[in-house]
Amino acid sequence: MTKLLLLLTLLCCCLVAPATTPLAPADTAQAQPAFNVEAATRHYLDTLTPAQKAKSDAYFEGGYWLQLWGVGYALGVAAVFLGLGLSRWLRALVARLPRRWLRTWAYAALYLLASFVLSLPLTIYEGYVRERSYGLSNLTFGAWLGETLTSLALNVVFGSLLLLALYAAIRRAGAGWWRWGTAIVSAFLVIGVAVGPVFISPLFNKYTALPAGPVRDGILSMARANGVPADNVYYFDASRQSKRISANVSGLGRTIRVSLNDNLLNRSTPAEIQAVMGHELGHYVLNHIPKMLVFFIVLLAVGLRLVDWAAGRLLARYGPQWGIAGLADVGSLPLLMALLSVASLLATPITNTIIRTNEQEADMFGLNAARQPDGFASVAMKLSEYRKIEPTPLEEIVFFDHPSGRTRVQSAMRWKAEHLNGR
Repeated sequence: MTKLLLLLTLLCCCLVAPATTPLAPADTAQAQPAFNVEAATRHYLDTLTPAQKAKSDAYFEGGYWLQLWGVGYALGVAAVFLGLGLSRWLRALVARLPRRWLRTWAYAALYLLASFVLSLPLTIYEGYVRERSYGLSNLTFGAWLGETLTSLALNVVFGSLLLLALYAAIRRAGAGWWRWGTAIVSAFLVIGVAVGPVFISPLFNKYTALPAGPVRDGILSMARANGVPADNVYYFDASRQSKRISANVSGLGRTIRVSLNDNLLNRSTPAEIQAVMGHELGHYVLNHIPKMLVFFIVLLAVGLRLVDWAAGRLLARYGPQWGIAGLADVGSLPLLMALLSVASLLATPITNTIIRTNEQEADMFGLNAARQPDGFASVAMKLSEYRKIEPTPLEEIVFFDHPSGRTRVQSAMRWKAEHLNGR
């Protein structure tokens, strides 16, 4: 997913024949049967064998439980810190540092390291064992662990700085800390989105300019036709990690780049690639990244306010038992992280709907830009390797951050029905 700005091109031309000109009679011998959208949709959906569908459904539905386990695990980690005294031990460890901000920074860094270690069993299962068991990962355990430790290093470096700034806001702003906290987290978020394509993504994959040829020329032509200022397209070696096909538009301002992975190049037809890249260009044209940043900043403000409310009540009752003087005490960090985990779970239907709506908009933009409905439908079926193809309507609303395969195929076939004979 990614970002994009929409240029709506609606050319409404009403070509009306003079009333005095008789209409030619229809040639019934050559009349084409009506295109059946539902039958065409079912034709694509039925290309999945029962075994493939069962495997896809099991993988995706397992993710529902992982969300609950993730929150339960986060609460368990908080209990180890607060109830079993790990937080007190860390605070005693950093107590000799000369300045308060140094003690806060050191505690935050040690907390992130310790919580990683405590969560490692679930991380290994979710990120390695489960992915390998479903045939979705190409990484050996050593390679997977190397990438995981790289992520940990980034998390400790930047996460500890973010937490340092957040606790400075809590101490100085008092009851209104959540407003300043929203501003601080938002600033880190925007910077992360901007520098990610240039400094973070290359730590995990090699990005190379797509060689000149029909694929590159077709993508750049489509970009120029829709006002996207792209003069290059990158591809990256995602096949190192998995066989999933994907593409994205990432970055902000001058760091914006259009990228597709080598799985998309190697496993897809030119029509499918064109369809996918039309979708990705739609994110840029429709300004989806800035819009989503705004939506999530608003949600963040609401979440921090609720966390402030809940933390105040819990600390009033259990603070002395946990050895926490108040919210400004860095020892409250495990509690804040547990509450944020719960808030994130409760917000899942909202966040998924925001993302899914943008994805649906990009789908329609891509169909109009690439004009490859069958390419789009067939690539949607390839995504069924790790996405449930036919969820219930409620299931799609709550758990899907992209339109389901059925929704996407049906949209493509509906578009095709309205554009038969090159209309």
